Amino acid sequence: MTKEVLISVTGMHMMDGDSSDVELVTTGKYYVKNGIRYILYDESIDGLEQPVKNVVKVRDDSMEVIRRGGFQVHMTFKRGMTLMASYATPFGEMSVGITTESIQVAEEEDSLHVHAEYLLDMNGQQISRCRIALEVRSRAMASQ
Repeated sequence: MTKEVLISVTGMHMMDGDSSDVELVTTGKYYVKNGIRYILYDESIDGLEQPVKNVVKVRDDSMEVIRRGGFQVHMTFKRGMTLMASYATPFGEMSVGITTESIQVAEEEDSLHVHAEYLLDMNGQQISRCRIALEVRSRAMASQ
């Protein structure tokens, strides 16, 4: 895959029977180092002056999402494990547990697909069921 990529991130959160979806399509950088796939991109968020810088690290069995800027968080998704993440926002900090139910990584010559399903909990209580899909494609292939 080329270094210049098109990135699509879609997410779904279900809480108390209500569902909210998010979608982001942007450009970014992709590279592999020591067997770890790195995806780098910036994200503009309403109400924040500076963009949030995102680093996604993908291994065959896990994914890490690191966000820096107006929001700061380091989330790790590893199947069958509950891992804690601390969200730092302009409004304060909160800790959440992330229980990854499934994670699938598929790589082709010019694309990478990562799908994860997970539960979020706060203070030991489940607050939502979530799904995230990350699609990365070479920019040259995306324009065809």
